[in-house]
Amino acid sequence: MLKPQTLNAFENFCKEAKKYGFEPKIESGYRSFDRQLLIWNEKVCGERKVLDKEGCAVNRTELSDLELMKTILLWSALPGTSRHEWGTDIDVIDAAAVPEGYEAELTPEESFGVFGKFHKWLDGGNSFGFRRVFLPGIGRVQPEPWHLSYAPEAKEIEQNFTAENLAERLRAADILLLPQILDNMDWILENHVFCYFEK
Repeated sequence: MLKPQTLNAFENFCKEAKKYGFEPKIESGYRSFDRQLLIWNEKVCGERKVLDKEGCAVNRTELSDLELMKTILLWSALPGTSRHEWGTDIDVIDAAAVPEGYEAELTPEESFGVFGKFHKWLDGGNSFGFRRVFLPGIGRVQPEPWHLSYAPEAKEIEQNFTAENLAERLRAADILLLPQILDNMDWILENHVFCYFEK
């Protein structure tokens, strides 16, 4: 369910990568608002793990609602702000490097370990319009080197994003922690949304 230009660019990206022995595979592509909402609510309720900055599970019952919201945002986008919803962003691994019986987890360790050669190749600018947006020192989301955004199409979506539309969409959804989200909307946008957008 990627946008046509994004899909075409990914196909060209794959052809080039194969010349170097890599086999790019999309682990996560399009994700709907409802899917992101489900992930969010399951984390709030404790049905999914909530991770700290180091990727370790935290005891959500020891956190205030505000602390829980901020901790979830370290690794999960607020529904309506996930770049996966746009059809321009993908999480990619090198399927050629996956050992038999191994299941990719999309962790920083994999980016230096099992998929290290692939990420080093990506570092060389072999991207066909895709770029990394979750990098160290940008915003408060933890770095995700496996997350690639097709810049030519994503830029247009970024430019049309508004806080007003997001707030309206969230009020209409059955989202948990809504009061904390609305009370901290400016902080969320500054640290988890607009910091990744093209200037």
